[in-house]
Amino acid sequence: MPITTTVITGATSGIGKETALALAKKDHALYLLVRDMDKGETVKQELISASKNNNIYTVFCDLSDMESVHNAAQVLKTSLFSINVLINNAGGVFNQHQLTKDGFEMTFAVNHLGHFLLTTLLLPLLERGQARVINVSSNAHRFGKPMFKDLQWENTIYSPLKAYGVAKLFNIYFTRSLAIKYGPKGITSFALHPGIVNTNFGEGLGGTGKTLLWLARPFMITPEQGALTSIYLATASRIDAKSGKYFKNMKVTAPSARAIDEVGRNKLWDKSMELIQPFI
Repeated sequence: MPITTTVITGATSGIGKETALALAKKDHALYLLVRDMDKGETVKQELISASKNNNIYTVFCDLSDMESVHNAAQVLKTSLFSINVLINNAGGVFNQHQLTKDGFEMTFAVNHLGHFLLTTLLLPLLERGQARVINVSSNAHRFGKPMFKDLQWENTIYSPLKAYGVAKLFNIYFTRSLAIKYGPKGITSFALHPGIVNTNFGEGLGGTGKTLLWLARPFMITPEQGALTSIYLATASRIDAKSGKYFKNMKVTAPSARAIDEVGRNKLWDKSMELIQPFI
């Protein structure tokens, strides 16, 4: 039986790490795209020890730095002929407005644009692997309202939770666009809400965000539980017909009305393609 080759971002902690562990135990060849190589190597050894699977590798990738994303994609293109599963798992919420070195708002870059560039650069490998692209979104998308004239929040009062909600909405737009544009080439794409997971995610928030996290903590699920839908989408058979859909608790669920807006979805695709051109 051929080995399944899986690439995953954000696998050094939280649901990403639990997803990687489960897939390692299922004998996937894993490529962990990590920002902290020391931490990445430690996690790699933990996964090898727990799964007895030696086909686990780390590749440096800082999703806030488009040149770094480009370089990571080049490493994968050199190392691999095809990819069967790409899990765009990494994400973040940032308490203060900040721009990346490329001039992109950090939430937008880490949660959407870095993954958009990575996926675009890997398309030849994804096509050869008839791949599934899995985008970890969130029910936070329900309070996301895109501002295509101010994607970098330079003329709008910055709100970390609103910026995060917009980025998670963009994950769903991206998923649907991939399914439509690349479905005929054998690529399927799925978005998911992992649940409200008890990790260190959002620990730097202040004000309202900090209060909301404190109130939600008694109702949070474990990272192991939060990873279940990602694992399901990476391994389940006969789900191609559900490509482009949004999942929760391993089942298709309806996203917000705004998340199925075709005009917004197409605007995001066109704008994202324009922004990544210098890094292709």
